[in-house]
Amino acid sequence: MSEKRPITADDLYRMHWVSDPAVSPKTGAVAYISKTVNDQHGGYTSHIRLISPDGREDTAFTAGEQDASPAWSPDGSKLAFLRKKGDARQVWVMPAHGGEAQAVTELKHGVSAFKWAPDGSALLLRAEAPSADEAVVAEDPGAQAEKAGKDKQPDEKIIHRIKYKADGAGLWNDRRTHLFVHDLATSACTPVTSGDFDVSSFHWSPDGSRIIYTATHASASFPDPDLRLTNDLFVAERDGGNVRQLTDGRLSIGPIAYTPDGSHILMLADDLNCGFATLTRIYLIPAEGGEARVYYEDLDVQLGHACVGDMRAGAGSPPAFSEDGKYVFLQLSEDGGVKVARFALDGSDYEIIAGGDREIYQFALAPEGRLILASADTLHPGDLFSFDMANGEETRLTDCNKELFSELVLSEPEAFRFEASDGWPIQGWIMKPVGFKEGSKVPAILEIHGGPQAMYGCTFMHEFQLLAAAGFAVFYTNPRGGHGYGQVHVNTVRGDYGGRDYQDLMDAVDYVLSAYDYIDDARLGVTGGSYGGFMTNWIVGHTDRFQAAVTQRSICNWVSFYGVSDIGYYFTEDQIWGNPWDDLEKLWKHSPIAYVKQVNTPLLILHGEQDLRCPIEQGEQLFVALKRLGKEAQFIRFPGADHNLSRSGNPHLRTRRLTHIVRWFEEHIEH
Repeated sequence: MSEKRPITADDLYRMHWVSDPAVSPKTGAVAYISKTVNDQHGGYTSHIRLISPDGREDTAFTAGEQDASPAWSPDGSKLAFLRKKGDARQVWVMPAHGGEAQAVTELKHGVSAFKWAPDGSALLLRAEAPSADEAVVAEDPGAQAEKAGKDKQPDEKIIHRIKYKADGAGLWNDRRTHLFVHDLATSACTPVTSGDFDVSSFHWSPDGSRIIYTATHASASFPDPDLRLTNDLFVAERDGGNVRQLTDGRLSIGPIAYTPDGSHILMLADDLNCGFATLTRIYLIPAEGGEARVYYEDLDVQLGHACVGDMRAGAGSPPAFSEDGKYVFLQLSEDGGVKVARFALDGSDYEIIAGGDREIYQFALAPEGRLILASADTLHPGDLFSFDMANGEETRLTDCNKELFSELVLSEPEAFRFEASDGWPIQGWIMKPVGFKEGSKVPAILEIHGGPQAMYGCTFMHEFQLLAAAGFAVFYTNPRGGHGYGQVHVNTVRGDYGGRDYQDLMDAVDYVLSAYDYIDDARLGVTGGSYGGFMTNWIVGHTDRFQAAVTQRSICNWVSFYGVSDIGYYFTEDQIWGNPWDDLEKLWKHSPIAYVKQVNTPLLILHGEQDLRCPIEQGEQLFVALKRLGKEAQFIRFPGADHNLSRSGNPHLRTRRLTHIVRWFEEHIEH
């Protein structure tokens, strides 16, 4: 066997990612998504593979280039999934035994999500509704091309909504997202919802007669629904009739589901008591209406997936109920791990079913008391496992990166905990450089996560491994402001950006330098993205202890961020507690650019040109100010890239981003 080598940025091109496990109710076979880089198209290829019930065979099931969201029919005879051809995704269906997949929908603007009817006779679709002058069914591609050829003149864009853009989607297209029931026998597609609102979560009743969904409507308190931070739960008949609102506008509701007996509706929601830092809770409301009751209110843990990484954009699984209907299975995020827990629906008890030092980014219930886990850890990007809930035994189902990772030598993170200067406990991890020699002194990079309502955890990070391969130690922590350590921990930063969070990070540096004598305190770097970019900007304006810094997709000016970000107007008010006309001084006080004269650290600014979450003007402002003041700075723009470049962006630009991060630190920190 040849000698192992350090990881490279270009190893991204050989990585495989698995996700979306779906278990056949008939056979127990597991369908899942396999995703790889597509060199020719500058993107990714995803198709469905099928693992046999005994776990011994793993075969290709579909041949599409962009297949997603597999879901078995209730009787297990068919598999439905989304396939993208051209600009839109449609639902395709394939027999369970294989064969030719057939498109069953042809909505003009495609389908974003779907659910099988309980009897398998129909599909509930979530899709953009056509405008009044559009047809529901998609046009023939030839007709579209002919029309495009005739309409060569650009049109102006008239904006009337404050929420007129979204990162990853672009400017609002004047269409609303609604529900449709597609009858599989007749191909009839019947609207369930309509109006000037968007549907988010949705679910069938167990008997298929009703549909529940969440949406944000105008109210007496909020004539403009775009200014509401809460939403409501609605129920309608299958044909869209008899719509009733079941909640009173006080909750921000995420995933929803009927309990198996149809008596109640489960909601994962929060009351915004701590703004966007409020922990998610379990609520149950009677299906016919009534009071929404919160369960496990004293549980000081975030429900759902809150772990950040650079291997995937978006993770999480919907609530799943036990066969007897007494329990619901949910993910929860604590102490750097994402776990699966089982909660009694009567509120009596809960227990961690599958945990450990890892990120269970998705899961599915399987026959015979098993869970199918999509799980990553610090040395593996993710694979599927079969977990026996009775005895805790776990069986690997995939090993999708075996060939590549057998060639690599990686750095295994070591967990640590310390007390901040005020006594608060903080968790972190440190990675030695690849090839570390005992007794040597090495440079180190502090990594800062985004959010800030998120957490670093026990998952694979290409960026961290690449820095370790280049000879740097890497350390990262979960300072206050992030999830995983309770309500007080996550809520501390609101209204105090650059305060306690900054001190926690500096305390972390002090701890690492005292606890790990191989770190050279004269050779330190710092980097982070989004909120981590904000904090990188803040740090270099308040201390000179770092020899180089890389700020990614960052915020430098809350005054301008308020009006240019897709979430600026409400995020700034929630996190900084102010707006530009009433609280200009406060917003400026918390803006890193206010301290630009104090920056002496060489700074590399990385930003996507289509980032609408932290728009590129934030990077532009910072770069111009630094250059005008004669500071050392470099600005790199990534064309077409949005806020998720590091996780799901163009593969070539992802590798270039990684290469530039390492280059900057190598150029400015002796190692």
